[in-house]
Amino acid sequence: MSVGLTPSLEEPAAVLAAATDGAAARHYVTGRRKWVLLVSLGLVFFTLLTLYASCLGVLLPNQIQNIDPAGKAKTLGIIYAITSVFSTLTTPIAGALSDRTRSRFGRRTPWIVVGATIGGVAIILTPHGGGLVGITAIWLVSVVTLNAMQPAITTLVADRFPPEERGLASGVVGGAMTAGVSFGTFFAGTLASQIPLAYGIVGTAIIVVCLAFVLVNPEPQVALPPSTPLKLGAFLKGFWISPRAYPDFAWAFLGRFCIYMGYQAILTYLLYILQDHIGMSQGRANQMIASMSIVTFVALVVSGLGSGVLSDRLGRRKPLVFLASLIMAAAVAMPLIVPTAHGMFAYAVLIGLGYGAFMSVDLALMTQVLPKPRPGEEDATGKDLGILTTAVNVPQILSPVMAAALLSATGNNYTVLFIVSGVFVLVGSFLVLPIRSVR
Repeated sequence: MSVGLTPSLEEPAAVLAAATDGAAARHYVTGRRKWVLLVSLGLVFFTLLTLYASCLGVLLPNQIQNIDPAGKAKTLGIIYAITSVFSTLTTPIAGALSDRTRSRFGRRTPWIVVGATIGGVAIILTPHGGGLVGITAIWLVSVVTLNAMQPAITTLVADRFPPEERGLASGVVGGAMTAGVSFGTFFAGTLASQIPLAYGIVGTAIIVVCLAFVLVNPEPQVALPPSTPLKLGAFLKGFWISPRAYPDFAWAFLGRFCIYMGYQAILTYLLYILQDHIGMSQGRANQMIASMSIVTFVALVVSGLGSGVLSDRLGRRKPLVFLASLIMAAAVAMPLIVPTAHGMFAYAVLIGLGYGAFMSVDLALMTQVLPKPRPGEEDATGKDLGILTTAVNVPQILSPVMAAALLSATGNNYTVLFIVSGVFVLVGSFLVLPIRSVR
């Protein structure tokens, strides 16, 4: 693989048109290839989110609690903050470099293969890291490499599907992601007593699924001219997208950021919420996570797949994203209003409905607010989607730190955490409304 040096494999018009909503039909997947790609994308994102949910929500928290039971919340927040700083930087940079990559396998394929392989091996090794330093170091390798892979495969939605089918593609991806979140928490909750085995399964799965993806869905063998020489100053400058010049991009970024700040704070501390707020033992809390995930799975399948198709048929994205965000805000409020197991099950239902619909439509909306390349400019779809992905990654840095600080300052008063998280999600839902270029 090289970045900006060798002859390429994709026709620039195909990528440019995919980013600017003006692609000729022949550049997009059709017929059987379209459905194969949709199913393959779904499998990859299902596996990736199974990995993330199982590790972030169950396996790592259990590991940290076993090592440092007294300072578990603070320690977990620090580990997530450290690794998320690197993953946040990795995503847009890897997206930009994949735009410039020229290899006989294509632009995105090398990033998918290398990132998934190294990341999967690191996941397998995580339970064998020993102390907190070793675990953090290995987890850092895994999140950096997996985040280098993610923008390459996410960009395929813009690369290979016309705008009128991106709701369908986004629905499949979003439904698969939310299903992965539910299955991951169920899977890890069930195997919480066998942590090395659980890590080994999800690490192996991401390698196998991604390698199978690139074999079944090879990139088109068409030509691109060599990328322009890489100049560090211009490369770094390209990561600034002016809110004044591209307000819709800015609103989409801010809305996504706020929604994930609230959502991630609850998801990250779910195990501790069940123990310290609801009053369950560690073993019972892990069982409860597994049970909640089943409820969430049913809800998200209904809302996730249906919302993407509905948004294509209506030709509207914003109302569905707005409604989904309001449902997520209601979900975050449930443990506060009803601090019992029943309240947590209500949270599971509502978060499944809201997050499923949000993920299904949000990706399609993101592809339609990307800055359009000016004449003579190179395609930057991977970079721009990578920047929007930082609206998910930055909350992974800030929300655990915010949650740990709130809990530390209030003596583990989770009521404050629920209120702050709910406000973030509610504000994020309204930030979608000013977007003008998407209905």
